[in-house]
Amino acid sequence: MTGFEVGFDMRFTIPLLAAIMLTGPALAEDVAYNVSGEAFTGYFAKAEDPKGLVLIVHDWDGMTDYERKRADMLADMGYNAFALDMFGNDTPTETVDHRRAATGALYQDRDRMRSLIQAGVDQAKQLAGDTRMVVMGYCFGGAVALEMARSDMSGMATGYASFHGGLSTPEGQSWTGDEPPLLVLHGGADTSITLDDVATLAKELETSGTPYAIEVYSGAPHAFTVFGSNRYQERADTASWDAFSTFLSEQL
Repeated sequence: MTGFEVGFDMRFTIPLLAAIMLTGPALAEDVAYNVSGEAFTGYFAKAEDPKGLVLIVHDWDGMTDYERKRADMLADMGYNAFALDMFGNDTPTETVDHRRAATGALYQDRDRMRSLIQAGVDQAKQLAGDTRMVVMGYCFGGAVALEMARSDMSGMATGYASFHGGLSTPEGQSWTGDEPPLLVLHGGADTSITLDDVATLAKELETSGTPYAIEVYSGAPHAFTVFGSNRYQERADTASWDAFSTFLSEQL
């Protein structure tokens, strides 16, 4: 997947900021954990009366305040949320080259990618308990969510969602039809992951019999959900979040 540098800042749109500030999670904190001696930092937001667990996989810039805000929003909706860390504390993400290196290393080493997913799932389960789980991811994180869905970890979740994520199926992998439902939320003007890529995935899922839904938002570019960036599109962000909220209510 070709990346775009998308920064996060606090210039939220007024409606979304108001929604976020209405209430706060019962507990929200960074969580340090280790994978084979490497230090990682995730984020856990606990709901008052949780209906289930949402695992969040970050974009190519790592685990940032963006994922924390999304986790807080989910906790306010009644879901425990854990944002895992796919890079580790010692992986630089400040520049485009850093981010390409970090994501490229995992795309080239799918075994490590899956081991880091598993570590994040284990940490989330320790914090939230053994409960039903949906996995969501943004951009690079969307590709990671689909990687988990194709893996032997697939049954750990009741559904998988990708927001403007990488959609290609790596050589040697395939869809079997036994996966939980998938939700793909995509921008029609995305030049990184194109509508041809969307169509290719849809054909693969149709052939395998994997249950899926795809929503495409006209005029929405890559990374259309990133608050405060020059790619943010409120219309598509709101519509995709509504679709994901419905998906959560169905799967959890």
